[in-house]
Amino acid sequence: MTFSEGTRLDPNRVQRRGAGGSRGGVAIGGGVGGIIMVVLALIFGIDPSTLNLDSGTQGLGGAAGAQDDTAQQDFAASCTAGADANADADCRVLAVIESLDAYWIDALPAAGFRHELPGVVVFDQATSSSCGNASSATGPFYCPPDHTLYVDTTFFTSLAQFGFESGNLAEAYVIAHEYGHHVQNELGVFDIADRSGTGANSDSVKVELMADCLAGVWVGHAASTPDPDTGVPFLEPITQEQLDNALAAAASVGDDRIQETVQGEADPHTFTHGTSQQRTQAFTTGYTNGTVASCDAFGVLSR
Repeated sequence: MTFSEGTRLDPNRVQRRGAGGSRGGVAIGGGVGGIIMVVLALIFGIDPSTLNLDSGTQGLGGAAGAQDDTAQQDFAASCTAGADANADADCRVLAVIESLDAYWIDALPAAGFRHELPGVVVFDQATSSSCGNASSATGPFYCPPDHTLYVDTTFFTSLAQFGFESGNLAEAYVIAHEYGHHVQNELGVFDIADRSGTGANSDSVKVELMADCLAGVWVGHAASTPDPDTGVPFLEPITQEQLDNALAAAASVGDDRIQETVQGEADPHTFTHGTSQQRTQAFTTGYTNGTVASCDAFGVLSR
């Protein structure tokens, strides 16, 4: 994944925080976040029970919700152009977000829904949200009450240990999946989906697969979505190798593959995100068809 040199970035689009603390609620996502961290914990001998995977139960202390002026100033000085995104993980988050903004600000109204940009927080070590505390172990997530995505980019170092090239489309897929949850929120999916259940046919699985599909929609348009300030596309054309990397990331976090790795067998009754085949198929459906309608698992466009 390569960002166009002529792209201009707005560092004010992202809030850059340092470490810290807490509130309440239920986070959405961990589409590839929390699950991968469980596997990494097992591989590297960490007790998964010590990881805060749902971003809403474990107290971390500190002042995580506070603005870090020094971090924000450093971020603003470092992330101003596409070349910065190609070199730095924090800047890549910003560039991906701005590309997602530029696509969905037109695509969602075209589907008959209003789009408001989500908040975005990039943090170190720990932070707080309206959904509670999060740490580096949580993975990127979306918090519906405050309409905000939270990302600690050290997660991508862990992702790379699964064989996904640093800076490649797999990283963007993770962010686009969480942004997809924000789109679902705007579509009213969270108002009708029962996200408390588990199982291969549960709404929980449908929500996650729909977010994968919406991520694929954006990827299919990313190289033709221009920076509204310069008219230059955010991304250079996506190669087959990069696409394969993103599909491999989706497959690696299928419920069946994770459970087989962790416990030796898969239990469909406990699925919450979908199988490897379902996740890659959902992403491919969005990428190939390129429309919100192709991802509409809950029939919200016809309501």
